[in-house]
Amino acid sequence: MKIVFHERYKEVYSPDPAANPGRMEAIMEEIEGDFDLLEPSPAKIEDLILVHSRSHIERIKREPRIFEIAALAAGGAILCAQLAVEGDCAFGVLRPPGHHASYESAWGFCYFNNVAVAVKKLMGIKKIASALIVDIDLHYGDGTSSIFRNVKSVKYYHMSGGEREDQLRTLEQFLENEREYDILAVSAGFDRGKFDWGGQLEIEDYKSIGRMLKDASERLCGGRRFAVLEGGYNHSVLGKNVRSFIDGFA
Repeated sequence: MKIVFHERYKEVYSPDPAANPGRMEAIMEEIEGDFDLLEPSPAKIEDLILVHSRSHIERIKREPRIFEIAALAAGGAILCAQLAVEGDCAFGVLRPPGHHASYESAWGFCYFNNVAVAVKKLMGIKKIASALIVDIDLHYGDGTSSIFRNVKSVKYYHMSGGEREDQLRTLEQFLENEREYDILAVSAGFDRGKFDWGGQLEIEDYKSIGRMLKDASERLCGGRRFAVLEGGYNHSVLGKNVRSFIDGFA
């Protein structure tokens, strides 16, 4: 397992909850020293334009600090995806999140769609022809869904709601019914957690989810898999939830 992280992700670039001080630190305290850390470079404009309109990119550029961190987050997702196709499982401890960012707009603390940029980048350089994107965040990734709505070779799946046992069972059933992709990408949000906004999943549930996704990737795409951070806002449990997921996913 490789961890993709940059010290600039700790910067407080806006007043929204995703940028709160201490959020990245809570995660890194749980995992630092146990995994190889790799530092990404920012995504280039030619990477962002694979997913977003030029006008959208220009709007984000009007706030230089946000643009810099958002481009670095997209670059972190690209590095995770590249590691995955080379045979290394990867997790991106990055921010801002991305799954609410669409071609022309963004909301929900997102600016660029990190997972979409990474998948489109791999497709553009012919490293993959198909992808399965699984989103375990509390909130539906409307940006990711819209970007790939008419792309038959990419499937977006958002983990369903309901009782925690039903959520786990439904995810397992979905994965069991899927067949052959080139890569598995995970939008890993942790705001479903029992002590987070969703009030649903236990810490150990994230390990179960990580293991399900690992097993599915080994069956569907030769183990090629990566995940990047989306939501999760209670700093007292966020790091533990992330660590639990990584322990199952690695």
